[in-house]
Amino acid sequence: MKKKAIALLSGGLDSTLALKIVLDLGFEVIALNMKTPFCTCDGKGGVCYSSKFSQEFGIKLVRIFGGEDYLEIVKNPKHGYGRNLNPCIDCRIYLFKKAKELMEKEGAVFIFTGEVLGERPMSQRLDAMKLIEKESGLKGKVLRPLSAKLLEPTLPEKEGIVDRSALLNLQGRSRKRQIQLAGDYQIKDYPCPAGGCLLTEENFARRLKDSFNHNEDTLRHISLLKIGRHFRLPIQDGYESKGVKLIVGRDQEENKLLLFLAQAEEVKFTVKEFKGALGVLLGEPLPEDISLSARISARYCQERSLASLIIKTWTNSEDEHQEIEVAPLEDSQIESYRV
Repeated sequence: MKKKAIALLSGGLDSTLALKIVLDLGFEVIALNMKTPFCTCDGKGGVCYSSKFSQEFGIKLVRIFGGEDYLEIVKNPKHGYGRNLNPCIDCRIYLFKKAKELMEKEGAVFIFTGEVLGERPMSQRLDAMKLIEKESGLKGKVLRPLSAKLLEPTLPEKEGIVDRSALLNLQGRSRKRQIQLAGDYQIKDYPCPAGGCLLTEENFARRLKDSFNHNEDTLRHISLLKIGRHFRLPIQDGYESKGVKLIVGRDQEENKLLLFLAQAEEVKFTVKEFKGALGVLLGEPLPEDISLSARISARYCQERSLASLIIKTWTNSEDEHQEIEVAPLEDSQIESYRV
């Protein structure tokens, strides 16, 4: 009977190459893939590469989702952030702990990843790799086939379960050898190496930090961050500000998604009689906030050059809307509110 191994399979080229190497060594592989609210790793047409390669190689795929518990890690990472709001070390510890649970459940002898020594500046340094293994309870049980010959032998290598001579010595950020190996193994249609996580992107990280600062930290809020134009409205003199935020759709699809994600009590805005964007106001607005939001919403109408426009506002039902007449806000004024 073949011994089992757990693959951490993102669907990227590195993890797919590692999968091919371990399969060629004769192991039964079960792949683990984690999605979070911040993943951007699917391809055109929503192709999930972890599913694609699992099917091609004929292996079982277990998918998990990092939800509210994962958000707590993003908000308060023990080991800090990378360049933006990416808690890469804490994220890997979280994933490795999930892999350890699956390893014990399946009776596997080790887990393996597509990590390459020195490829990622935060989580793929040697000291970070050791720290992640230790804190996840997997010391000596994480095989990294692409860089194994540059690392200390793992327990399965020491015990003769894994043939160390079949492993590689890749290091650094160059992708030339991986691309060559992909050709050798006839691995095709793999995703480009860039990106994969919104937390590494400066613009998204700025939006997320703003949301965390205003206690907008649910999975719904995270979904809203991915769509529309975002505006944090100013504190109104003489009032206790609730830090309200306006989100305005950029096209019809975003308008529909905004309306779907909006809660019944949240104020919605749209231009009467003309085509325009949908706006949704988060928080507990003052009358001044509603007036300003209407003016911003009017700006994103095809007829924004008019001196004034009628804006419909409603909460529970558009059939029970109210109407206010406003002048579209100038771009120079809008930019001061943009998140």
